[in-house]
Amino acid sequence: MSWLKSHPQVTSLLLGALCVFGFAPFYVFIIPILSLASLFYLWQLSASAKQAAKIGFAFGLGFFIAGIYWIYISLHDIGGMPFWMAGLATFLLCAFLALFPAIVGYLAKRSGYPLVGATILWVLSEWVRSWIFTGFPWLAVGYSQAPFSPLAGYAPLFGAFGVSLAVTVSASLLVWIAQAKQHRQGIVGLLGIWLIGVVFSLINWTTPAGEPTKVALLQGNIAQDIKWDESIAIQTVNQYLGMAKQAQAELVVLPETALPLAIDLAQKDMAKDQLLAPFKNIAMQDHKAILVGAVSQKADAYFNTMFGISNLDAVQTYHKSHLVPFGEFIPLKSLIGWIYRDWLNMPLSDLSRGGYAQKPMLMAGQKIAVNICYEDVFGEEIIRQLPEATLIVNASNDAWYGRSNAAEQHLQFSQMRALETGRMVLRATNTGATAIISSKGHVLATVPQFTTVILNGSVQGYAGSTPFIRWGNWAIISLLFIALILLWARKKK
Repeated sequence: MSWLKSHPQVTSLLLGALCVFGFAPFYVFIIPILSLASLFYLWQLSASAKQAAKIGFAFGLGFFIAGIYWIYISLHDIGGMPFWMAGLATFLLCAFLALFPAIVGYLAKRSGYPLVGATILWVLSEWVRSWIFTGFPWLAVGYSQAPFSPLAGYAPLFGAFGVSLAVTVSASLLVWIAQAKQHRQGIVGLLGIWLIGVVFSLINWTTPAGEPTKVALLQGNIAQDIKWDESIAIQTVNQYLGMAKQAQAELVVLPETALPLAIDLAQKDMAKDQLLAPFKNIAMQDHKAILVGAVSQKADAYFNTMFGISNLDAVQTYHKSHLVPFGEFIPLKSLIGWIYRDWLNMPLSDLSRGGYAQKPMLMAGQKIAVNICYEDVFGEEIIRQLPEATLIVNASNDAWYGRSNAAEQHLQFSQMRALETGRMVLRATNTGATAIISSKGHVLATVPQFTTVILNGSVQGYAGSTPFIRWGNWAIISLLFIALILLWARKKK
């Protein structure tokens, strides 16, 4: 105990790094609760709000350096940025994200009720992180509970941030119990939160719709450093044509930008496009529906697009709407565009956004809510196509991050989307993690990463709405703001 008091920032740094083991690929969901409980305790011990901020910053630094170290891989190993610049850029991003726990610690200590303040403000900080500067909600603590923790049962009602609140409440109650304040009430409260989560997880919020559909997810395993090499582009296209032909399924899904060439949207009949026509022939001959990822072009605008090819005359399209800053578009281009020109080899860094409200694709008897890569980190955006959609498909390319934890973390976020929506989720990726996820968030089938393989399986469409589909994030955020106002009023009184 004395060591904690004398070295709170070092302890907090280690607790932040430890917290990452709650997420995929480890899934030890109890660790983030214990880590946050220890952090909240350190905030209680802190002598001032300023010291609480320093402790929070140290926790955030340890948490994000251990959690998103793979940003360095994308910048240096794949993007070609000098090691010192890639390391500095990664550290600065982690330092910026660490400001959120720092602010939470400061405000919680100033509130006069550090435990209650930390419980509320931590989740609100995650919500702010999900939209500020276009948003980066990666590693919100609620995700650590998907799908195995009883607390994941809150996801269909309040989404990932609702689960985060269950985590912070549990952490606060552990501190309360450890300090022997209202010991019995704290235990009852903690057990109640977890048992209610179990009850919610047993409820079937949605119902099966239609017959199961046979699916094939193609993992092409095209190395990122050669993916956009013009000399092998046709070889890549032919590889995916062969895999699509081989697949024994009603619905075949290719990864994000599987075809490394642009398709002109201005054509009157995209089905006759030189690249899409062979896939159209396979779809017609074998009675398959095929989702193909490629770049599309219209005038001077380029989009990250999924093309829906079936026996219908028209080719359906979905254009990625939520782009990755610095990866798919360049903020403050006039000021920092030189970095991309002189220091980075990063294709697709200046794309255009797709429409805000795009409709599900009708394919293989399913109404498919398509999203691309990073978009499925935003639960409130996925539900735009629901409850109309019966199935969710995510096409990704996490080859940017090498053999790191990034792909497994991304898979866990898709598991949360399944829990929130009561829908099965398909993930077709270039190098992994390709998977079929149940409506309860469990991985039903997957394949080894960095292999060229077809994942075959069967999916069931679902109809109906979970409370989260109806409410989105506003239910939990409104609840948190009400709690914050009550806390402020109590302090004033």
